[in-house]
Amino acid sequence: MATKRDYYEVLGVSRDASQDDIKKAFRKLALEHHPDRNKSDASAEERFKELNEAYSILSDPEKRAQYDRFGHAGPAGRGFGGFEDFQGMGVEDIINDFFGGIFGGGGGGSRPRRGADLRYDLTITFDEAVFGTEKEIVVPRTAGCGECGGTGARKGSRPEKCGACNGRGQVTMQQGFFSIRRTCSRCGGTGQVIKDPCGKCSGTGFVRESRTLKVKVPPGVETGTRLKLRGEGEAGPAGGPAGDLYVAIEVQEHPFFVREGPDLYCEVPITFPQAAMGAKIFVPTLSGKKELSIPAGTASGHEFTLRGEGVASLSSGRRGNLVIRVLIEVPKKLTKRQKELLEELQKLSEASPGPISSGFFEKVKEIFG
Repeated sequence: MATKRDYYEVLGVSRDASQDDIKKAFRKLALEHHPDRNKSDASAEERFKELNEAYSILSDPEKRAQYDRFGHAGPAGRGFGGFEDFQGMGVEDIINDFFGGIFGGGGGGSRPRRGADLRYDLTITFDEAVFGTEKEIVVPRTAGCGECGGTGARKGSRPEKCGACNGRGQVTMQQGFFSIRRTCSRCGGTGQVIKDPCGKCSGTGFVRESRTLKVKVPPGVETGTRLKLRGEGEAGPAGGPAGDLYVAIEVQEHPFFVREGPDLYCEVPITFPQAAMGAKIFVPTLSGKKELSIPAGTASGHEFTLRGEGVASLSSGRRGNLVIRVLIEVPKKLTKRQKELLEELQKLSEASPGPISSGFFEKVKEIFG
């Protein structure tokens, strides 16, 4: 009885190889030694079987652990069945996955399949996002050929059933004690043969077109919102349903407002006299100018909230708030009269400091003496 080679040696990997390394090594060697590529080599099938057996053990963490501990006796002695067990794990699916490039992929006849989805990037203004709008877009896509109805055959004729695969789209190849399904090379997996192709689509059943669509943008959208237009994507093969079109929204920035969800934020400058004595000012909102009362003694950075003056929520329709942050503007250049008044104010302030200043200087005196 021939001695089995070490599984790591069979795959050409180290004993600490990762699962990804093992898979890559198996794929490379299996492609190299597959019997279909080595029909003149009588030992190719045995070599291919040895590779599959090694991969069936090392690709399974539990089996690999047993093999590392007990060698070939480990998996066999604990009900792991070697290559036969691997065969039961769905070897046909694994082979089809690995060797799709050789055999042309899966196949399965000319069955209707859903078309691919498409994406369209749409940029809109801040006001359009807030109040909603309607946009016209032009989308290039694949559509079913109207001349042949998507069959690919010239008008008045029909595709014929492929004789090589009997319309199944696949042929079966026997490899030792297991079989492999591969795509029929004659019909390309469709199960049909077009002898008289359509002149408009060259037998593909599809044509390229640019479709003009109107997109209704609801109030409250923001950057990242995706609008779904059902059935406006690529046409489906073999008469399958079309995919969907997703319109991805990007909103331009506003020169004044900053948006966070349904709420808006803005900064408004006020003068020191307005902050000290109080005032009434006008501030911008989405619905026009609104009067805002500034109480006497307002500090720079104080925030005022105007409820319901924000953006309508896309989900509930309720409007958020407008938050106004006031900033006391310090003049960079003073007139002679302004300077005289401020100097007088400074003397009065020193003579009668406010509670914050008094508290601060008292603490400084207490700490530093």
